[in-house]
Amino acid sequence: MSVLVAGHAVNDLYQGAVPAVVPFLVLERGYSYLAAAGITVAATLLSSVVQPLFGVLTDRRPMPWLVPLGMTLAGVGVGLSGLSDSYVLTWLAIALSGLGVAAYHPEAARLARRVAQDSHVGMSWFAVGGNVGFALGPVLVTPVLAFGGLAWSPLLAVPALLAGAATFVALRGVHGASSAAPVSPGRDDWGQFSRLTVIIVARSVVTFGLGTFLALWVTDRVGGGPAAGAAALVVLFGAGAASTLLGGVLAGRWGRVRVLQASYALAVPAVAGVALVPGPAVYLMVALTAVALYVPFSLHVTLGQDYLPNRVGTASGVTLGLAVSIGGLGSPVVGAIAGASDLQWGLLSLVLMPIIAAVAARGLRAPGSMRA
Repeated sequence: MSVLVAGHAVNDLYQGAVPAVVPFLVLERGYSYLAAAGITVAATLLSSVVQPLFGVLTDRRPMPWLVPLGMTLAGVGVGLSGLSDSYVLTWLAIALSGLGVAAYHPEAARLARRVAQDSHVGMSWFAVGGNVGFALGPVLVTPVLAFGGLAWSPLLAVPALLAGAATFVALRGVHGASSAAPVSPGRDDWGQFSRLTVIIVARSVVTFGLGTFLALWVTDRVGGGPAAGAAALVVLFGAGAASTLLGGVLAGRWGRVRVLQASYALAVPAVAGVALVPGPAVYLMVALTAVALYVPFSLHVTLGQDYLPNRVGTASGVTLGLAVSIGGLGSPVVGAIAGASDLQWGLLSLVLMPIIAAVAARGLRAPGSMRA
């Protein structure tokens, strides 16, 4: 499990790396905003669409080798992105990285569930690995490219090459785990899974919206310059990582569905508070929002797997990929609302999403129990 947590961190590091690479592409190559957006689409939208397809493939035949291969491709793609002046080749390199991220998740989530032996806390650690890795993407990219420029981009592939090799060695000892019987044999419940997907998409819209506009809002709300906005993001993602682990503990005591329902009920006033509470108290509302949005994060994955016990790969691909990434499409809407009125109204529009999630969560049924 330690190798899987670390591998998940490395894999998702390259999701966080792409937005950090884009400014360097704009600076050195003079890309337009449209061209820069195309690079982001290559990584995020392509990955989110392809990820369920990898899930379908792994449901038909276990492919544990996709775990080390996927993270390796994710790193190699980002590493190659700075080597050619051709926009097409750069786009293809970033698309290769997105493809690697997509290939990794379904089989890794299936394997993590097996290695965790149906432990909520174990799966929470796996989810935290991804959250931490995403946050570390800019930490890796910025100093390397700031010092050496895009010509140094191959160095960015080193963590993926090392982690891919380590994961390959570790998987040789647990190969049977991925080819074992489904986690929870039974009938696939597409109705409950669809309801869960609506919840995940609604959550994703909020997290992408806050990730895009929170720093600007808090800087304006509190003053203190960019540091104040950066501090708000630290609170959001730091409290979010801790809350992901808390979700596993709470689910072991109260059950996944009850914890999920309570979390999204809390998210409604918490998100509204971010937009409405004046002064430094906004940081408290950001922390409460992080708790509400991240406590159920790992529970989405295991619930999806249990709702589709015969299609665990497909469930993992949707809950970790498509439903999460598609929320990024909501950020331009928030920006349009903010442009038409102001940023406060833009953030207030996000409150609709946890309301939708809370209403949808009321109809969820527990598919079965996991060990705490």
